[in-house]
Amino acid sequence: MSDVDNTAAGIPLARLDPPDIELVLEAVLFAASEPVPLQDLLAACALGDEGIGRAEVEAALERLSEHYHDRSIELVRSAGGYRFRVRQRFSSQVQAAQPDRPQRLSRALLETLAIIAYRQPVTRAEIEDIRGVAVSTQIMRTLTERGWVHVVGHKEVPGRPGLYATTRTFLDDLGLGRLDELPPLDALRELVDLPGEDAREAPRHDGGDDNRNAGSEPASGG
Repeated sequence: MSDVDNTAAGIPLARLDPPDIELVLEAVLFAASEPVPLQDLLAACALGDEGIGRAEVEAALERLSEHYHDRSIELVRSAGGYRFRVRQRFSSQVQAAQPDRPQRLSRALLETLAIIAYRQPVTRAEIEDIRGVAVSTQIMRTLTERGWVHVVGHKEVPGRPGLYATTRTFLDDLGLGRLDELPPLDALRELVDLPGEDAREAPRHDGGDDNRNAGSEPASGG
């Protein structure tokens, strides 16, 4: 029987050499549509060879990252695991090649997201106090539907408004592992300036109890 008859992904189910581990990791990561946890990468490399350990896989990931250091794509680690992504300096060209994609995210939405990211957990009313304008329901809906923010609790004040915080998906989309890796506020705007729905903000109105308590709406996603 040939080696191909006993292979997984075309590599013999025998002891994997370091170059083979990199090939397995590269294949798994290119096929993935979202970050792959280290444990899953370890399982892929250990298929047919239980002797492969975490240290070997992490070393192979380092070599793979170095291999792509001067390419248009890069290997990044975020809260959800590892993934390949287009380098930021090529994002405009990639978007130009896809003219039918939705509009870029609005300034109002980006400002709201930034406040949540840096002040979390925060209520909708507190976001409005910082921005000086009302936060539209559409903005909060867009952020929750994208899985970037969710309600993590309720503030113990009249009306018990929802407390918003960012999610692991938000960190994954920015290529971050932890919240303390967030860039300076000005840099955040560039990182999250991705194609998306435009969200129009509503003018703020005083005495709008419904608006201030809207943070208690259930979040989708997260």
